[in-house]
Amino acid sequence: MVLLESNKYESVQNALQQVTFNNLFARSVIEHKITGKVFVDDPNNPQTFYIVHPYGMTLLLGDNSNKDFNEVFKKYALNVDAKRKGFEWMQAFPNSWDTVLAELFKEQLRKSEDNKDNQEIGMIELNTRVNFKFNKEKYLSLPKPKAGNDIQIVETDAHLFSKIKGGVVPSFFWNNEEDFFHYGHAYSLLYKNQLAATAFSSFRFDHLFELGIETEPEYRGKGFAEMVCSALIDFCINNNYEPIWACRKENTASYKLALKLGFEVSAIIPYYRLSK
Repeated sequence: MVLLESNKYESVQNALQQVTFNNLFARSVIEHKITGKVFVDDPNNPQTFYIVHPYGMTLLLGDNSNKDFNEVFKKYALNVDAKRKGFEWMQAFPNSWDTVLAELFKEQLRKSEDNKDNQEIGMIELNTRVNFKFNKEKYLSLPKPKAGNDIQIVETDAHLFSKIKGGVVPSFFWNNEEDFFHYGHAYSLLYKNQLAATAFSSFRFDHLFELGIETEPEYRGKGFAEMVCSALIDFCINNNYEPIWACRKENTASYKLALKLGFEVSAIIPYYRLSK
């Protein structure tokens, strides 16, 4: 694995264009929307690629028959040298990689439901990634969630942007605030004038608009996520964007919310949690 110089990212384009599932996070790195990393087998003639988004989402793609690359990648994925401080969440394309990875990791690969002791080190946990397709007609036929008198839904401004905290927030997906407000969009829900939830564009390319959502812990379970996401979906419809949703199937709250908002499952993909 060799770190590819950012001025050579165009060498990844052909391989990335072959990917059949949602890969906007990888595009954002390759197209310099955010500063990430790309590792390859050979910088002069790359055939195998590992794209790392700074949020921790990654994509392994290309030739899976390079045994030297695969062995080095195995050590990286298991974090043998302990350089990586957190998880990376990986998808792989084409799906023949799944057979290669199963053989590469063997007993170190464990399904999430079998990881009863929640082991995080020295193993790869196999989860499931779900891609959804937006059904506009279905969404428009659904009853709109009703907001009470204590609730306001407003476009997110710079003041609110600075207050958004949590695990899924705009600052993780954009290089800076200026880029977000130039290319992205968000709505925030205020409950009694306090920031409760925000729905935002985590990625935007052409007509594609991927949604992210964060609800403050004390306001979860009140339907606020549905309300604020509906506002952002309405924005997408009014501006001819296609809303995009993807999540771990194990994230039942996000999975159920997508279905509630008119999204339908379009792809189910192995999702590998690499070792801490």
